[in-house]
Formats: sequence, structure tokens, C-alpha cells
Amino acid sequence: MIIDSHGHYTTAPAGMQIFRATQIAFLGNPVKHPVNVSDDEIRASLDNGQLKLQNERGTDVALFSPRASHMGHHFGDERISRNWTEVSNDLIARVAGIYPDRFIGVAALPQSPKQKSIQGCVDELERCVTDLGFVGCNLNPDPSGGYWQDPPLGDEFWYPLYEKMVELDVPAMIHGSGTCNPALHTTGSHYMNVDNTGMYQLMDSTILQDFPGIRFILPHGGGSLPFQYARFQGLSIMAKREPLEEWVKKVYFDTAIYSQDAVELLIKKVGVDNVLFASEMIGGVQAVDPATGRQFDDTKPYLDEIEWLTDEDKVKLFETNVQKVYPRMKPYMDKIAKA
Repeated sequence: MIIDSHGHYTTAPAGMQIFRATQIAFLGNPVKHPVNVSDDEIRASLDNGQLKLQNERGTDVALFSPRASHMGHHFGDERISRNWTEVSNDLIARVAGIYPDRFIGVAALPQSPKQKSIQGCVDELERCVTDLGFVGCNLNPDPSGGYWQDPPLGDEFWYPLYEKMVELDVPAMIHGSGTCNPALHTTGSHYMNVDNTGMYQLMDSTILQDFPGIRFILPHGGGSLPFQYARFQGLSIMAKREPLEEWVKKVYFDTAIYSQDAVELLIKKVGVDNVLFASEMIGGVQAVDPATGRQFDDTKPYLDEIEWLTDEDKVKLFETNVQKVYPRMKPYMDKIAKA
């Protein structure tokens, strides 16, 4: 079984863009109007998009969440974010209902800059897990969109959300959204900043001690971690924190990085047990790698071609690690196995 742990609905039908444009037009008097998207439009968007590529590349199931860069947490206020997030998550639930053996829902959260309370995110996470059957969430450590105006992840501001994650037994992927800072390109620099800063905020906190069993996924290979491992290791020693080689065994990393050398270094640094296969297709890098002739986000061959990985290693990377991190996947996988 090949499970892609990191997918976004980047090909959502035009009705979603119309909803967002209308929401922006009536920003001063926000109304949660209906979303005009048919099941046939959903099928067409996926049959010619993510599902087509999954079939071509040999992926069986994908964890699927709303398009991260379009969540635009920096835009509007909490009510705007809540309405947009709810309709975005509802659309993912419809996708999972139409293709129950190919997509499993992961929630976006209704974050907003300088929120006074994280309770809205707690409520939406519970709704998505208990009512919609989602198995995890994406958590943005910088809802201000490149200006970092909110408390770091180790601040107790976030603790009600962590408590709910533990209660529901679901993980969070640390993932940015769009940026409004003109100095930052969303997928070229802002996302990398979020990966690095989010990871360091986790390192520089007591979250893992305060919430035993809580699980976080650091996407895109953890940003610069594999290449700057010694820097992070040295900083941990200077701060008299837990040794980095022990800390990385308590969080997880995905392979949405686009070269075999990078994937191989990641696995060497953090270990097979803490890496999840991921492609983030169709995502921020939509181009052909001249060295391979494949799309950069066709990431399965990177793992297939690492000669020192055993068959047992590959089962972990492609299948069992992600189910360990997302235990609420089990009913879905049981149904797929029986089909």
C-alpha cells in the first residue's frame, strides 16, 4: 500500500474561488453563502488532476486537506477565516465521500492573526474529526502571513488546541499558508521559513513533555534540518536541551522534497521510523526535473531508488509509519483492505 501523507486540493472547482471572491467583496458584512460546486465538478477536477497522477505514479491513498496557500489566514478577521475554513473542510469531506478508497480528510483550522483565543480552532478540529471523519489537521505557526505576530508554538496560548489533539488522538502538520509580506515568495521562501521556525519553536518548548503522545509532522523534510543538522544540534547543546538525535525521534518528517539526495539525507539524519512518504502534488513545484525527466513532485522513485533501504524500510516509509502517526486512518484502511 502506497500512502501519500501530504496532499492539498489545489485543483478545487471554480465555485470555491467564486465563494472566496464574494466573501472578499462583502468583507464589511460577511455572510456564509452557499458554495456552488457539484459532485461532477469535483470528479472532473480530481479525475484529471490528483487522482490521474496518483494512478500514473502508483499511489493508493492520499491524506487530503484544503489548499494551504489559499487558506489566507492573514486575510480578514476570525469570522472571515471561520466561514472560509468551514466550507473548505466541507469540500474535503465531499471528496472523501465520493472517493472513500482514495482520499482521507485532514482539516484546515480557522486561524487569524493576533487571535485572542484558539477556541475556534479547537471547535473546528472537533467538528472535522467527530462529524466529518478527518484524521488530523494542519497548523500554521504564522497566521499573519510572513510577519510572525503571534505567540510561538510553545506558548500556552496554543495549549487548548494541543489538549484537543491529544483527546482526539490526531496529529498536526506544521504548515504555512499564503504570505502578504512582499519580501517573501509563498512556496519559495515563506514555506521554508515556516518549516524551520515551526520546528525550532517545537524544539525550544516543553510541548512534548507537557503533552505526552502528541504528534507533529514537519513537512518538506523539515525545511533545512537535514542540511543544517549540526547547527540545530549545536544550538540544542548550547541551550542544554534534549539532544537533537533524541528529539527528532519524537516528531515526524515527510518526503515532499524534490531530489533523491535530499530524501536520502533526511532518512539518514532522522531515521526510517520517523519519515512519511509524501509528494504534495499538485503543489508548489510544477515543473519537470531535467535530470530525471519526471515532475519534481513525483517523489516515489526517490525512495524506490535508494539502494540501502530494505523491503521492511520501504513498508514503513510508504505505509505503516503514516498509520502510526494518524491512527484514525485504521477504519478507512480496513475498509480498503476488504474491498
